Amino acid sequence: MYDISNIKKKMLTRDNVIYLIKKYKTPIWVYNADIIIKQIKKLEKFDIIRFAQKSCSNIHILKLMKQYNIKIDAVSLGEIKRAILAGFQPNNNDIVFTSDILEEKVLQEVIQKKIPVNAGSIDMLKQIGKKSPGHPVWIRINPRFGNGHHIKTNTGGDTSKHGIWNPIKALSIINQYKLNLIGLHMHIGSGVNTENLYQVCESMKKNAIQLNQKIKFISAGGGLKIPYSSKDTETDLEDYFNKWNNTKKIISSTLKCPLKLEIEPGRFLVGQSGILISKVYAVKNMGKNTFVLINSGFNDLIRPTLYGSYHKITVIYNSIKNTKNTPIIKSIIAGPLCESGDVFTIKKTGIIFPRNLPKVKPGDYLIIHDTGAYGSSMSSNYNSRPFIPEVLYKNGKFKLIRRRQTIQEMLSLETSL
Repeated sequence: MYDISNIKKKMLTRDNVIYLIKKYKTPIWVYNADIIIKQIKKLEKFDIIRFAQKSCSNIHILKLMKQYNIKIDAVSLGEIKRAILAGFQPNNNDIVFTSDILEEKVLQEVIQKKIPVNAGSIDMLKQIGKKSPGHPVWIRINPRFGNGHHIKTNTGGDTSKHGIWNPIKALSIINQYKLNLIGLHMHIGSGVNTENLYQVCESMKKNAIQLNQKIKFISAGGGLKIPYSSKDTETDLEDYFNKWNNTKKIISSTLKCPLKLEIEPGRFLVGQSGILISKVYAVKNMGKNTFVLINSGFNDLIRPTLYGSYHKITVIYNSIKNTKNTPIIKSIIAGPLCESGDVFTIKKTGIIFPRNLPKVKPGDYLIIHDTGAYGSSMSSNYNSRPFIPEVLYKNGKFKLIRRRQTIQEMLSLETSL
């Protein structure tokens, strides 16, 4: 019912890809709205789906989310502003601000707009309590364990900066400043194993009952996996929901208060919707290795360099002639940056890992798949390379949702003083 492979095929025809290349040049991000919608529907049993905006923060993507009653998790002042521009209302639970610190401008904004704060530190509670008694707050609890697809995506335990270690102490501050505790939140990492996620349910029950407060919400956090490779599987969502729903019922019954269950997906909603299209500019034989150099670097997609993440890569030939018997060779896909780590085919250990790909030449194109999450949103101007355009495929049509940044725009921050 929710298979997305056919949806991908509709967008990724050769004609469509060549059309995009001719119209917008390369490199370019492309998102499929139908995949995002399908992923949203997979989670519709949860009371509230709160999108982790940091994974893909384009305003047009946020507008699409709003059409399907998605709420927003914002982690910066910029993300709050993006959500409001997309039409989310700041004072009706559409937006929750999550962080471990409260900068002055953010504090002013959440107070003025009455945005609930998901506090990851005691100091945050003190700050907001002193200036806004009665403000709605969540406690982000560090359950004292964590997990993730990489050590850098672990958000629980004593090696993580996230969350509050002692919720009882947090509650004392909340009571001292007469803050309004509305929810409890736990998130132990991104891309975690199901077994670890289930431990969070037990921790949530224990902490909620120990705190013994009439809260309105509990959040299961995010971390739901998507299949980046053929060996990967999605989280068993039916089992996952049932476990969390049972947790909600136990807490609600024990505390004698109605509860809503939130889930906070990021990559799960958008990861598989995105691709990065790049052009091959050079093929180099370096001893036993063949390097295929494209015009996208880790300034565009940093996940492989940062985490050793796997992304499927396919070839689109500039010409469709004589491609039937193309040999398969071991290829290392790398970018244009003046940086040895600018490589897309790499293991989690940081070791270069060649891929078996059809032989290419300059002028051909590569598609890097499943880049909808933490692709564009983590990109930078490293090596003074401008941000690349984003395109949304919806209802069979392509729409530009972010134009290519010009070099002049990039330099204007320093020259227009």
